[in-house]
Amino acid sequence: MIRWSTTGSRSEDDLGWLMRDVLILGGYGNFGKRIAVALAHYNIPLIIAGRSQDKAEALATQLRREGNGNIRAIALDAESNLERHLQELKPAVVVNTCGPFQNKDYRIAEACLRQKVHYVDLADGREFVNGIARLDPAAKAAGVCVISGASTVPALSSAVVDFYKGEFSEIEELEFGISPGQKTERGLATTEGILTYVGKKLKPARGDQKPRYGWQDLYRQPYPSLGYRWMANCDIPDLDLLPERYGIQKIHFSAGLESRILHFGMFALSWLVRLGLPVNLAQHAPFLLRASHWFDRFGTDDGGMHVIIRGKNHAGAVHERRWFIIATKGDGPQIPCVPAILIAKKLAQGQPLQPGAYPCVGVVGLQEYLGELARFAVKTFDG
Repeated sequence: MIRWSTTGSRSEDDLGWLMRDVLILGGYGNFGKRIAVALAHYNIPLIIAGRSQDKAEALATQLRREGNGNIRAIALDAESNLERHLQELKPAVVVNTCGPFQNKDYRIAEACLRQKVHYVDLADGREFVNGIARLDPAAKAAGVCVISGASTVPALSSAVVDFYKGEFSEIEELEFGISPGQKTERGLATTEGILTYVGKKLKPARGDQKPRYGWQDLYRQPYPSLGYRWMANCDIPDLDLLPERYGIQKIHFSAGLESRILHFGMFALSWLVRLGLPVNLAQHAPFLLRASHWFDRFGTDDGGMHVIIRGKNHAGAVHERRWFIIATKGDGPQIPCVPAILIAKKLAQGQPLQPGAYPCVGVVGLQEYLGELARFAVKTFDG
C-alpha cells in the first residue's frame, strides 16, 4: 500500500520530470538520509521511501525548506509488491539502503529490471554482491544498470587500488580495514549484518594459510591522528572481487570498534558461536546496538580506514603503499554513501553508465570519490 504525502505532489503532466526521480528505499535511515541530503543539494528530484510515512515526510519537509522543492515522501514496503509501486512512481533509479543484505535475495533488483529502472544498493554481503552478475543478461537486455556494493567496500577499496596500481608490476598482498568512532551514528542493519558471521568459519580468501573465523585474529592497527585501533576478521565481497581483478596473491580485511570493551566483548561472543553453542547473535542485534551506546561517553566520533598494498615495483624491488582516510566530527558515515550518491546523480541526469549487472568495483575513481567528501571533516594520508 502506497501513501503519498499531501505536499510536494505532482500531476501526470510532470511525467518528464518524474522520470528523473531517484527513489531511495530506506530514505530516512542511517545511510538513506545522507544520500537524500546530498542528492537534494544537487537539486535531484527525490522520492524518500520507507515504512513510516511520518519519518519520510519529516525528512522531505526538511529538505524542501532547505531549497529543493522536488521531493516527495511515501510510505512503502519494499518487500511487498514493489513492481506495482515502480509502475506508479516511474523513477529513473532506485537506491536500496535496506540492509542487511547477507541473507537477502534479488527480488528488489529484479523488479527494477522488469520495469527498466536502474538499481543501486549499498550491500556489503559477500555472496549477495558477488552473485549480482547473475542478473547481467537481463540488465543488458533492459538497457539498465544493476550495481551492487556501492559503498566503502568494494567501491572505495577498489578506487584506492586502481589509483596506486600503476606503481606496481605485481600486487602480492592487500591488507585493509575500517574502524569507526564509538560516537559515530550506526544503524541496526549494519550491526545485524556483522553479527550474521561473528564466530563463524569464513569462506577462504586467496592466500589464507589457515581457517578464519568472524571477529577473531585480533591485532592492533595504527592510524594517523587516531592512534592504535583493535581489529578483527570480517567477511566482505572484496575478498573475492579484488584478487580476481588485480591478481592479488594474499588479501585480508578487518574491522574494529573504538571501544576496547565492546571489541573484546564481540570477540568473546564469537567464541560462543565458534564452540557450537546455540546462539543466534543476529537476533539480538537490537539489544546489542542499544547496549553499545552505553559506552559512547568513553569514545570519540573519529574513525578511519586503512589500505596497505604490498608488491614489487617496475624495477622488481619490494614496494609498499599505505593509504588512510580519517573522518572526524561524526562524518564517517558519509564515506560509504558516496558511490550511491555519485551513481544516482549521473543516472538521474541522464549520463550513461555501462548497462549490465555488476559489483561496484572500478566504477568510481578515487579523486571523484574524495571530491564528494570535500565539504566534510575528512582527510587522507598516504606514504
